[in-house]
Amino acid sequence: MIQRMSAEKIKNAAKSKIVVLLGARQVGKTTLLKSLFDSDSLLWLNGDEIDVQNLFETISAERFKAYLGTKKIVVIDEAQRISNIGLRLKVLADSLPDIQVYATGSSSFDLANNVNEPLTGRKREFRLFPLSFAELVNHSDLLTEKRMLSHRLVFGSYPEVVTSQGNEIEILKELSQSYLYKDILTFEKIRRSDRLVKVLQALAWQIGSRVSYSELAQTCSMDAKTVEHYISILEQAFIVFRLGAFSRNLRNELKNSRKVYFYDNGIRNAIIANFSPIENRSDAGALWENYVISERIKKIACEGSFVNNWFWRTKEQQEVDYLEERDGKLCAYEFKWSDSSAKKARIPLSFSRAYPEAGFSVISPQNVETFLL
Repeated sequence: MIQRMSAEKIKNAAKSKIVVLLGARQVGKTTLLKSLFDSDSLLWLNGDEIDVQNLFETISAERFKAYLGTKKIVVIDEAQRISNIGLRLKVLADSLPDIQVYATGSSSFDLANNVNEPLTGRKREFRLFPLSFAELVNHSDLLTEKRMLSHRLVFGSYPEVVTSQGNEIEILKELSQSYLYKDILTFEKIRRSDRLVKVLQALAWQIGSRVSYSELAQTCSMDAKTVEHYISILEQAFIVFRLGAFSRNLRNELKNSRKVYFYDNGIRNAIIANFSPIENRSDAGALWENYVISERIKKIACEGSFVNNWFWRTKEQQEVDYLEERDGKLCAYEFKWSDSSAKKARIPLSFSRAYPEAGFSVISPQNVETFLL
């Protein structure tokens, strides 16, 4: 088993609080929790099962104690399937203070929304992602993982994908379909799944580029508000995330623009059905940008750091791929897949003049560990 960097934090979370573990399906939430605790001390409840849902409909402290017996840890897997889960967890927290409760969810549609108010001050929330660069380096070594970068850019880093070499395409096809049809369509009650697929495919073709809701609406034959709503849904399902535009000093800076990235390259490539080797692709630079930024997001989340991040672009199309502000210091980054492009990369003059205090780095496969470890 590949060790997850957040494992100890999750295991040692304060026992007075309910631990909420969010993440897409198949990122390893169940495997992680089962690895942390002795099965003899653990009561495992699957929220996908009807009898578990019925149990929580009529929950009481006395009835739950009967189910627990001598066990001291409860895991409620796929807890978003249980109605009013926040109030149900509050009953457990108030009535059984000596019991440690873990709730997992593969979407934030209901779970995050329904636990926030009832469990104010009673919970700790963690996010689990596909395997990170750091986790894979710790599992093997830096040289091995850097040699695998071309593979990761095409197939991504889902645990089953990483551990099932030779079967990556079949696994990713199944994963991409379960994203669309099991969680999103269920929770949002979307009847026209083809419209959501169109939006997702359009986003997949635009990684690394600015996204216009109105242009996407024309491409997908729907209105801009619906497109924005669908992107929000995809974000809540941990498929994509948005990066906004940075603007402070210059009139010609784009202020209301955004880019959309995928949390996993393999899912992105499954959406457009393209698993060609990176050497034969015209989108290698965009895949590298998506990979490095998504890996950076994983790193920040695992550290628990508070970081602001954006991209920067002017109306004259001068651009910086990624900006980060940490402890008041602004850093600019360019991402280049090829060594020749990395050597030629320079910070835009208008940016350096407007923000002379900002640092600048070019991240390529040669030095990626300085950015991701």
